[in-house]
Amino acid sequence: MTAWYDPGLSPVLAVRCAEHGNWGLIVASVIIFVMLTSISGEDQMDDRRQARDYRLAVIVLLYTFLGSDLVRAQQTPQPTLDEILLRLENNLHHYDSQVPNFFCDEHVASLMVYGKKRQSSVTDSVFRLKRVLNLDQATTFIESREIKTVNGIPAVGTHISGPSILTGVFSGGLDTVSLSQKACMRYTLLPIRPGEPYIVQFATLPGNHRPPDCVLREDGSGQVFIDPATMQVKRMEAIVPHHIILPTQTVDVWRITIDYSPILLGGQTFWMPTKITSRATPTADDDLAIWSFDASYTNYHKLEVTSYILPFSNSTAPR
Repeated sequence: MTAWYDPGLSPVLAVRCAEHGNWGLIVASVIIFVMLTSISGEDQMDDRRQARDYRLAVIVLLYTFLGSDLVRAQQTPQPTLDEILLRLENNLHHYDSQVPNFFCDEHVASLMVYGKKRQSSVTDSVFRLKRVLNLDQATTFIESREIKTVNGIPAVGTHISGPSILTGVFSGGLDTVSLSQKACMRYTLLPIRPGEPYIVQFATLPGNHRPPDCVLREDGSGQVFIDPATMQVKRMEAIVPHHIILPTQTVDVWRITIDYSPILLGGQTFWMPTKITSRATPTADDDLAIWSFDASYTNYHKLEVTSYILPFSNSTAPR
């Protein structure tokens, strides 16, 4: 009895397994290829028992790898949209209740182009976020900054003058995709691919169907990329098709992306914005103004308050 074998089968199987991230089957395919090639090189031998043993080993090897892959698939079921939203809600609650007051370095490049005119500025500041606990136990975040230089020249102040600015990312950006915003948003979980971030798309409900306290008050849509291991948002992309920059400014399309990274503060890890890109482009041909805002955040530190007890001096004692 002769066993048919295609010598190109195992390499092809390995490539297809690599495309799907199945490294167990890749190893199995390579071993099978080596074993069966050894068999084909012994066509002149009459030791059929050795060939039968090889084939039995191949079957056992395939069963081992395929079985282990099936077990892992059964042990790690894919999360549902509601489960992901619940985890994001829990992460948001942890951030609201546990993130300490902190400061970091902020580098902002702001630009406005109108026709042949160009206005730009580069501002370096110390950015601060302070938690304030309200009487109703709700947390309010207060953002502030201490400007160090503008266009490389030492400066003082607490507000970036523009030409374009962006606020509220640290105090409300992650609320966009959460259980608390289901009355404001329509969420869609894209098909999950092994080894890749979970992607949840969002779109605002029609204005007459949204409550007044929605985080995103304008019509908009976007998506978030979620780290499967920590269930933390790694990146958010959003677009607002009808955004008014100024009360008298033409409506523009606003796009924003925020990248998050794990930051250790006070012995706990929080995912903080590290890069923000914002663009506002015109929708009308007669309005050529383009606004941009690029910011990076580095060197995060917990804001510590240190107090000292001054020694009592007899010379200043009251008489």
